[in-house]
Amino acid sequence: MKYQTKKKALLLLADGTIFYGKAVGNTEGTAFGEVCFNTGMTGYQEIFTDPSYFGQLMVMTNAHIGNYGANKDEVESESVKIAGLICKNFSYEYSRVNADGSLQEFLSENKLLAISDVDTRALVSYIRDHGAMNAVISTRVDAIDELKKELEKVPSMVGLELSSKVSTKEPYYFGKEDATYRIAALDIGIKKNILRNLAARDAYIKVFPYNTSFEELQAWNPDGYFISNGPGDPEPLKEAIQTAKDIIAQDKPLFGICLGHQVIALANGVSTYKMYNGHRGINHPVINLETGKGEITSQNHGFAINREQTESHPELVITHVHLNDQTVAGIRMRDKNVFSVQYHPEASPGPHDATYLFDQYFKLIKEHSKKDILV
Repeated sequence: MKYQTKKKALLLLADGTIFYGKAVGNTEGTAFGEVCFNTGMTGYQEIFTDPSYFGQLMVMTNAHIGNYGANKDEVESESVKIAGLICKNFSYEYSRVNADGSLQEFLSENKLLAISDVDTRALVSYIRDHGAMNAVISTRVDAIDELKKELEKVPSMVGLELSSKVSTKEPYYFGKEDATYRIAALDIGIKKNILRNLAARDAYIKVFPYNTSFEELQAWNPDGYFISNGPGDPEPLKEAIQTAKDIIAQDKPLFGICLGHQVIALANGVSTYKMYNGHRGINHPVINLETGKGEITSQNHGFAINREQTESHPELVITHVHLNDQTVAGIRMRDKNVFSVQYHPEASPGPHDATYLFDQYFKLIKEHSKKDILV
């Protein structure tokens, strides 16, 4: 063990419940956010850098975190996006040939507060039973009353717009300029592996800020449009919702993932709601209602779209359903070139059951292009 003594730390939930642990690397500090848990057994570095987790305290259910180190290529953005980390056993030593260094070094570089030695089994059971809530992790174990007062000031995730915190400030390009297809991607918290999957299918992508209008996207003359995943409540994203409405009105090929899926639903007048506990992990079962096939999927969302409103909507069809709770996991429009899913077909490290959705998207683009030629 690199550190012979560990500094005491705690997790304080909004309802006053306390779990004790130790500070990873003996780092001092305090971090606030909504506490949530991820059931994935691998992919911790991808999780920590996923923009969809911005502002959240992440509880890892795998008992061992850090055992395979860190690799500079296994990131979904340029920096760590979670607000803090909570785990059971943190491995300061690692065992993997292609690791660039330890996870502790990676977290230190990103100035992330992490606590270990927490009874995560009991913690996850508690969150599951009492719902997601705001929390604080801190090494100020003797200042509980002060932490409670500070925690009361942390805003709820409901109504919280976070895409502006993680979206690109200026447009940028991804892929080969001479690729066959041009995709305009609205970045409301986009993951790198989505861009890799689009580029791997012969696409050149221009990534735009979260509040970009349809006119600005259209000026690049793309073959298709994409709305990304991202953090926070979808309802405050008025500009993105309007952009989706404009794309739909022009009947352009449009694909949305996670937060993008919710934005497309809102553009069609379907409401969203905060879930008691979100879906976060790489083992979520989904049924494709159009093929009858099951998929094991990677998911990360705390909001969902209203199923009753979707079912009664004359222009929407539910294509996928989450088998654990029957929430809507995918939709398409009957007479428009639009579809979306509430999970991650680009999943890294996996599973890869749903990568066919990218092929489906490009098939839609090809068919739309043929119609334009005929017209």
